Order: sequence, then C-alpha cells, then structure tokens
Amino acid sequence: MTIFPAGRKTTAATPTSRTPDGQDASPGASPSRKGHLTWLIAGSWVTGVLAALLLTAAPFIPATESGVTGAILMGLALGWAMVAILSVRFTDQPQRWAVAPAVFMGLSGFLLVAFGSPMQEVLAWVWPPAALASAVRMAARAHRQLPSRSTRVLVYPVIATLVLASLGSGFETVRGAADTVAPAGEGRLIDVGGHRLYLDRTGSGSPTVVIEPGGGGMRSDLGLMAPAVARDTRVCIYDRAGRGSSDPVDAGDTPQDAAQIATDLHTLLQRGDEPGPYVLAGHSFGGLYALTFTAMYPADVAGLVLVDSTAPASATGTESAHHTPDAGSRDTLERVSALGSVAARLGIGGLLGVTSDHFRSTVDEYVQAGSSVQEAAALGTFDDRPLIVLTAGTGNAPGWAASQDALASLSTDSLHRVIDGATHQSFVADQEDAAAAARGILDVVSAVRTARPLAP
Repeated sequence: MTIFPAGRKTTAATPTSRTPDGQDASPGASPSRKGHLTWLIAGSWVTGVLAALLLTAAPFIPATESGVTGAILMGLALGWAMVAILSVRFTDQPQRWAVAPAVFMGLSGFLLVAFGSPMQEVLAWVWPPAALASAVRMAARAHRQLPSRSTRVLVYPVIATLVLASLGSGFETVRGAADTVAPAGEGRLIDVGGHRLYLDRTGSGSPTVVIEPGGGGMRSDLGLMAPAVARDTRVCIYDRAGRGSSDPVDAGDTPQDAAQIATDLHTLLQRGDEPGPYVLAGHSFGGLYALTFTAMYPADVAGLVLVDSTAPASATGTESAHHTPDAGSRDTLERVSALGSVAARLGIGGLLGVTSDHFRSTVDEYVQAGSSVQEAAALGTFDDRPLIVLTAGTGNAPGWAASQDALASLSTDSLHRVIDGATHQSFVADQEDAAAAARGILDVVSAVRTARPLAP
C-alpha cells in the first residue's frame, strides 16, 4: 500500500485526446472543432477566389488595370477575413493573425477602385515591401498558431505566393521606371497632351521619313530598317504609348485606335520640331496608322510605303466584318486585357520580356483593331503622290494579295513589289528583307525629291 504525505492530494491522469490531424488536444477540447480548421481555411479561400472573380466582372468595377487589381484584392481580403472570423466562431484555435492580410488587401483594393491610376502609381512602390513584410509576419504567426501539419501545408504555399507576388511586382515597378527614362543622346520624351512619347531621330536630309512598327512593336524593332534609311535622309522612329520609353495611358480614358495614334504622332512631330511633309512607312498594323495619319493630315504627307500592311476595311471588301465591338464585348475584352496586365505586373511579364504596360497596350491595340481598320479606310485616294506597297512572298492568308493590290490602287503613281521568300515578320527581323523595305522607302524619298514618277 502506498502512503501519501499529509496534505497532498492525488489526481487521476487525465486522458489526452488527439485531433484527426494527429495533434494532442487540450483537456476538454472538442476534437471535431479542431479538426474542422483545415477545411474552414480551405473553404474561406475558395470563397475569396470566387469573390475576386465575381468582382472582376462586376459592372461597377472599372474595366481598367487599377479597377481589376482592386477587385481581386478585395475578393481575396474577404477570404482572409472569413478565416479570422470563422475560426473564432467555430473552432477553439482562433486565427486572429488573418485579420492583418484581410485589412491590408481590402484597403489596398478599395483605394485602387476608388482612385484609379493615380493610386496605382503610389501603391506600385508601397505595396511590394508592405506585402513582403506582411507575408513574413503571417508566416511567423501561422507557425505558432496553426495546430497541425496539414493546416500549415495548406497555408504556407499561399504565403509563399504572396512573397513571390511582392518580389515580382517590385521588380516590375523598378524595371518600368528604368525603361521610361530616356536614353542619353538618343532622343527625348515629348509631352503630347497628358502623356509623353519617346522620339528618336537619326540621319539628315529631306524629306523626313517616319516609320511605324507593327502591332505590339516599338522603335527597337526597326533596328535593321531605320539605320539603312538614315544613311540617305532623316528618320524618325518612336514608341507608341505604353511601349519602350513612352508613358502608358489609360485606354479606358483614351482608346488607342488609329485616329488617336495618328493624332499623338502628329503632335509629337510638331512639338519635336520635325517639319513635314513626311514620307510615312508602316509595317503590319503600322500601315493602318500611316494611312489614317494621311487621311487626317493630307498636306503633311508627301509619300507612303506600306510594308506588308494590314489592310483597311475598304481594301478588303468586307467592311461589315470589321465593325467596332459592341459595348458588352468591348468591356469583356478590356477586363481580360486588365487581367493580363495584372499578371504581367506581378513578374510574369519579365519572363516574357515585356512590361505590364507593354502587355496592356498591345492587347488594347488589338481590341481597337475594328475601329482602326475603319479609320484607315477614310483615305480614299492618295492622288498622284508616290506609293510603294511591299508584300511578303511567303505565308500569306487567302485574300491577302488582293488586299495589297487594292492598297496599291490608292495612287496613280504606285508600285507593288512582292518580295520572294520574305515573311510578314522577316521585314523587321531579317537583314536582307529589312534592306528590301529600306530600298522601297528610299525609292519613295527619291521620287519626292525629284518630283518624278516612281521607276518600275
């Protein structure tokens, strides 16, 4: 028999229960309440993602990058808020640390939706370090307070994603700031009315040649063509809004269709002290902008070169197929564009070699394609001014040759050259085919200088 000292009490060993996750539960705790936490967190996050998608499509959310980004953040904030609230209400392991990311994301999202692009410019610098600090704090709190290994395995990847997003967005912000600084001695940024475009000038002589790159392109794409032309005359190349060193614009406020691009180019040349009349050359979509510029400012254009140009509606004979999208379709396309831009701003753009602004401006350019082909069709005739149409001899879609013939018929002084072996892209990517494009441009320059018809 065991004898205990006076005044001491014996206590029976309290059995320890285990949660379904294999963790010891405290005395009196309900295993079911503990076991529900993993599913509660998963369900909350699924709800947050669904809320983000619904808000992105909501008509009261602007179809802009800042609006869509704000909608995503507010939806995700709801998921984090549910983790904090439901864990307090339905489990005995309250995850109050989830309040911080809920407030952080919710406030950021609200500010973006409410104030748009100006707030985005501020948060682009503030959000990455703040998100990184928040993620580190969340990881530390989660490690101490999450009750099971399975729950931590669920939470840690989400925190890691936030870390990657903060690092990626920070990198894109710094890279974008560096790209918008004009390279010394190569040109300058010129305000064209609310945003600046980068204009680069080389060579000397008259008339001045202005070259428009194709869809999604920028002045660096003309690195083979422009120098060859600059050996004999002055050449101007530039970055359209959102590309290279030029400022981005909010396409919701200023749609970048052919008419707007032509207007900006005209302002750029005037404020850049580049007098006309010019010889305009356009590759692919750039041909639409050259045609529209000519229709809007006919006295400023002395000659045209269309390098495998996209045809306006009048040249295709299918005007009805190129109507501007209705309001609903345009809104959907703009939201998809904004989503792509958000992804690019989180660092995916770096993997693709483009900035988020470049990605967004390229998508917007194609969204506006219907308007651009109609606006380019406003040029019904180029009279007897010199016009050369260059067409790739390889890889053309049915009807392409006929549309190129129709472009050549705009002037009574025109030539249509089919470049054997050339493809649509090789005019800017291949040395020999770029040289063929440069020869076409210089032939028009010579015709303007001598006031003689183009030689076959």
